[in-house]
Amino acid sequence: MSINNQSSLDDFILLGFSDHPWLETPLFIIFLVAYIFALFGNITIILVSHLDPQLDNPMYFFVSNLSLLDLCYTTSTVPQMLINLRGPEKTISHGGCVAQLYIFLALGSTECILLAIMAFDRYAAICKPLHYPVIMNQKRCIHMAAGTWASGFANSFVQSTLTVVTPRCGHRVIDHFFCEVPALLKLACTDTHMNEAELNVLGALLLLMPLILILGIYILIAQAVIKIHSVESRWKAFNTCVSHLLVVFLFYFTAISMYVQPPSSYSHDRGKIMAVFYGIVTPTLNPYIYTLRNKEVKAALRRALTKEFWHKTR
Repeated sequence: MSINNQSSLDDFILLGFSDHPWLETPLFIIFLVAYIFALFGNITIILVSHLDPQLDNPMYFFVSNLSLLDLCYTTSTVPQMLINLRGPEKTISHGGCVAQLYIFLALGSTECILLAIMAFDRYAAICKPLHYPVIMNQKRCIHMAAGTWASGFANSFVQSTLTVVTPRCGHRVIDHFFCEVPALLKLACTDTHMNEAELNVLGALLLLMPLILILGIYILIAQAVIKIHSVESRWKAFNTCVSHLLVVFLFYFTAISMYVQPPSSYSHDRGKIMAVFYGIVTPTLNPYIYTLRNKEVKAALRRALTKEFWHKTR
């Protein structure tokens, strides 16, 4: 690895995958393609959800929030990662590292709560169909979404601040490809047991509690679906939940393996692999999971493309 001697002493060095230099070019191509797909997929979902009147309902309001979140999620880390994979320097400024830490953690925290709200929306639609328009009215949906984003950024402010102020005694080499709490705590030159306890408590609150809530909600949904006599209606109800459950599994499995554990037991290679999944793979796949399995979204895309085609041919 080549590090420019003129880089500021306040800069952090992101080792990334420099211990396997032969991997850097293939990974650059893979991550660049994934980022392009993430941009295209999430922007498409946001535009279609807002422009098509037939998708003007709470489910797609929250799906578009998830797409916006995933769009910001990948953008907070992938561009810097691509620069470091291709350039001789593997650095990030102190301010850039703090901003990346804060934004990435805020968006991850927001997604934890948002996925639980999306599960509640499915519960209201399937188990309380007659009361659904009242339960999930527009004002309440906006308040729930705003509260979700505010909670995520508030949690990030606490965790990021406690992580940033931890003394590092000049240590600035991060064995990761972006600034993340467990990796930064490994640089600390003081006892970090309090930080680890705080991280685990907040991690449990923001990861395990929403996950338990989601699982409980889907048990109630399953009980309601079993009672539906029509096979077609039962399949339709089941199909609306499969996409969400798949997204939940992809996100929570990797996030829990990273954040509900002591950073002292943090494995660098395992941490990088898991971070690739919840930081790149999941945000890239989410819009395609919702699009490919959802007839309404596919129909809306066809309508949008058809309109665009006819406008161009006039």
